[in-house]
Amino acid sequence: MLGEPEVTPKRRTAEAGRRDGPLAGVRVLELGSFIAGPFAGRLLGDMGAEVIKVEDPGRPDVLREWGRAHYRGRPLWWPVQSRNKKCVTLDLRTARGQDVLLSLIERADVVMENFRPGTLERWNLDFERMKSVNPGIVLARISGYGQTGPYATRAGFAVVSEAMGGLRHISGFPGEPPPRMQISLGDSLAGMFAVQGILSALYWRDASGGGEGQVVDVSLLEASFAMLESTVPEYDRLGLVRGPGGTKLDGIAPSNIFKSRDDKWMVIAANSDILFARLCVVMERPELATDERFASHVARGRNQDEIDGIVAAWAVLRDAAEIDDVLNEAGVICGPIYTIADIFDDPQVRAREMLVEAEDPEFGSYLGPGVIPKLSATPGSVRWSATWTPGSHNDEIYGDLLGLPAAELASLRTEGVI
Repeated sequence: MLGEPEVTPKRRTAEAGRRDGPLAGVRVLELGSFIAGPFAGRLLGDMGAEVIKVEDPGRPDVLREWGRAHYRGRPLWWPVQSRNKKCVTLDLRTARGQDVLLSLIERADVVMENFRPGTLERWNLDFERMKSVNPGIVLARISGYGQTGPYATRAGFAVVSEAMGGLRHISGFPGEPPPRMQISLGDSLAGMFAVQGILSALYWRDASGGGEGQVVDVSLLEASFAMLESTVPEYDRLGLVRGPGGTKLDGIAPSNIFKSRDDKWMVIAANSDILFARLCVVMERPELATDERFASHVARGRNQDEIDGIVAAWAVLRDAAEIDDVLNEAGVICGPIYTIADIFDDPQVRAREMLVEAEDPEFGSYLGPGVIPKLSATPGSVRWSATWTPGSHNDEIYGDLLGLPAAELASLRTEGVI
């Protein structure tokens, strides 16, 4: 290996956690590109982990140029997805590049990758080799279908995982083509499950006495499938295949969207008996709460269209702001369907610091999404925006961390390894 490794990977300290976030001292090597793995890296980085993003020197992450919205010639997704990360270049297809990576693994807690299964093994970078230099390393692997099974070697994208995981079938309106959300939901879900697995593996290693690393295997398909609530036992015990319900959930009423007088859509969810009684009082129809058609959750489910029609007739005579005020004052669950413009204007979003300012090195200040969850003693933060030059942290990581001399770095650059 290159240089002398630290005795153990960097560890969290109480002082560092309060200053830099709860994962300060955890070092993560982010391999791969695009969405799921880098999203997990962003979440870890927001919480203070040192995330070192490794890109191929000739083929950097395509997300650097991805997205339909550009500002001053730059896409606006990259600065958010790669914030709080240190970017290095390294050709993992070469023996020399593999040796450099193994030197980094000696000093790391986590390796995270989202290549097609078998890719690391082809590069002689399997988990056993990683463990040989660092028995405590946690390897998080994100792929379309998981590391095993007949589909393991298939390429996978979020759009297919949402389809095969069951989310697309229950979306949209009956009899119409199943729509997709205008985000890569399957990727984001997989990234969140990867973070859950990583933190669980670190806890077992460090706090539960396990002492060793392990593999975290996350499938985009399974991440989507995990969201299906009771549809699995419904089919198993009843043979029920849940389908799309449009704007409502069958049997849950009233819980739907309703158009206001000023042509805005409002969500009104008063499907419990207590909430429904409150709604009836606000609508000046208290008798509905004891009407046998609506007096219970089951009864309202049987007469869903009728009660939704009554609520719709009440809502359309009022502006959205009035509906929001009177229902929330009465303790009825209600809220408008927001655009991103509405979110920017919402005082709750601002008060919770969910729009945070960052400084891009090229186009200046911009607002990005805030950090979630909120921790009282060791909050996460956006410490810096993404850098645009691949390998911008090569000198820091390879020189300062690994201790490679300048001549060695020059040789690696000449050979195209970094």
